[in-house]
Amino acid sequence: MPNNHNFQQISTKPGFMKHNGGLLFRKKTAREYEFKSTIKEKHLNAAKITHGGYIAALIDAGAGTSAHRASNNSPCVTISLDLKFIGSSKIGDKIIGKIKILKKTNSLIFLRCELFCKKKIIASASGIWKILKVKPSKLGPGG
Repeated sequence: MPNNHNFQQISTKPGFMKHNGGLLFRKKTAREYEFKSTIKEKHLNAAKITHGGYIAALIDAGAGTSAHRASNNSPCVTISLDLKFIGSSKIGDKIIGKIKILKKTNSLIFLRCELFCKKKIIASASGIWKILKVKPSKLGPGG
């Protein structure tokens, strides 16, 4: 069980998020989670701000990990992710994602995410994750 005060690196196995710098994650409460990342040059677009695709991947990984943890470590897959880009970030910026689990059923998790940079919101999202009907996994989240 992760320490509720400290972030832990969850991107420990080869894959997309590890390749992109990893994702730090922590549980705040049974329904609230946080994740963070630092923007690197490889995350920028031609305008030298964080690429929207990276923001979407970051939110999907952080929210997916939250769904995974909220489902007692059952594998979860994204059904829908409605994303709004509100602000920007650039190289060196620290990005913090805040997740709130809105509802959990036997098969679905509904959640909301807000992404912050320098205490200003830069993106918001809502999504639905499907809880797969398999035994809890030690494989971890897809991030």
